[in-house]
Amino acid sequence: MTSIRRWLLGWLIFGMAAASGVAGYGIFHTARHEASELFDYELRTVALSLPSNLTGIGNGEHHDPDLGDLADDRIVIQIWNGDGALIYHSSQEPVFARQPPGFSTVERGRHHWRTFAAEQKGRYVQVAQPVSVREDLAMQLALHTLWPLALLVPVTIVLVLLVVARGLGPIGGLSRALTTRSIDSLEPLRLDGTVPVEIRPLVDALNDLLQRLHTASQAQRTFIADAAHELRSPLAALKLQLQAASRDGSLKGEGQALERVEGRVNRIIHLVQQLLTLAREDAHLVTSMTPVSLRRIGEQVVGDFSLLAEAKEIDLGLECEGAQTADDAYTVLAEPHGMNVLLANLVNNAIRHTPRGGRVDVILRRMEGGGVGLAVVDSGSGIGEAELDRVFDRFYRGENAQGDGSGLGLAIVSRIAGRHQLDVLLRNNVGRPGLCVTVSGLKAQHDDVGAPVRP
Repeated sequence: MTSIRRWLLGWLIFGMAAASGVAGYGIFHTARHEASELFDYELRTVALSLPSNLTGIGNGEHHDPDLGDLADDRIVIQIWNGDGALIYHSSQEPVFARQPPGFSTVERGRHHWRTFAAEQKGRYVQVAQPVSVREDLAMQLALHTLWPLALLVPVTIVLVLLVVARGLGPIGGLSRALTTRSIDSLEPLRLDGTVPVEIRPLVDALNDLLQRLHTASQAQRTFIADAAHELRSPLAALKLQLQAASRDGSLKGEGQALERVEGRVNRIIHLVQQLLTLAREDAHLVTSMTPVSLRRIGEQVVGDFSLLAEAKEIDLGLECEGAQTADDAYTVLAEPHGMNVLLANLVNNAIRHTPRGGRVDVILRRMEGGGVGLAVVDSGSGIGEAELDRVFDRFYRGENAQGDGSGLGLAIVSRIAGRHQLDVLLRNNVGRPGLCVTVSGLKAQHDDVGAPVRP
């Protein structure tokens, strides 16, 4: 995967290093050349500044001329008179043959010497210096000129890292803004005025895409809600007409055939109701949390499904574990209608998948740390371990599913739990048949906070 950051850093640092290398090479060789010219100038200066009365051999009997710092550079001085006789040479230094006037390079043994010779009044002066000494000094001077460049390279690299990180910061901010959004948040991106003009077209394109997605999603939800609403009324009327015709004998047919027709109608009505509920839940993008009594919701749901449970001879009850008082309301922060639909779907599924004479328990319990949880436990056939992760998919029904369900009950539960940031766990009962559905993550709310508690 191509990275803009790595691409920028790689080419900038490589280009800067290459440019620094070329500049360092040029500076180094220029400094060496200029140092060599400086040493030639010093040789010429020494030759032209020698005293006119300097004669003899530098053996200590005569004072050598004061050459300052050049004495450490092994300067060799030779003077010939007008007749060509050597009248002076430096102490314990080799004697060179006379060289032509000007600068020359002489090889003596394994060493090279740089010489300067000049014709003066009544004498001939020649000054020499080892080339190795000149190169060592030139190398030192050249290296001294490179230390600012060596210091500049790491400073520039750090500066490049900071500039690139700062320049790509808006892209990181845009990524974080999109990552932290919920799956249902389709509002346009709201960025501050520091967004560079290069990124604004991307932001505008994303906002346009989000607007189109929002329009399409809203149209889909509206269609499902309208279709479910429009189907519910004629299906209910059809059921009533079937029941009336069955009672007055105007509908001819076998009893089992009528029961099958009525069962199909009931299943279609249930499917339409579930579709309408799912469409409403999808339309709720934001959950308004208020204090609500989970116990009252449990009592209401148990009461609503008591007739269905009695028809199947199922023992349906509500249990309260860890109650703080006898009339503990188990008050939590939640959206009342959503919690009612969640618990109703769990109880409805449990009853539908529990055989006649079974048992369904709705359990409210206080958790450690101040939380509140609920569980619905039945004595049905349970769910295969391989299907536990798939039962939350829409319209999915297990291989051993019983009853006339639509496959949307647990999908609605998952949708509501996601809006409340709750955890839903399905597990088969240990040592006995049945399924246990646990909902955890509800935040307890004390009744003495002054906020009204909704049922």
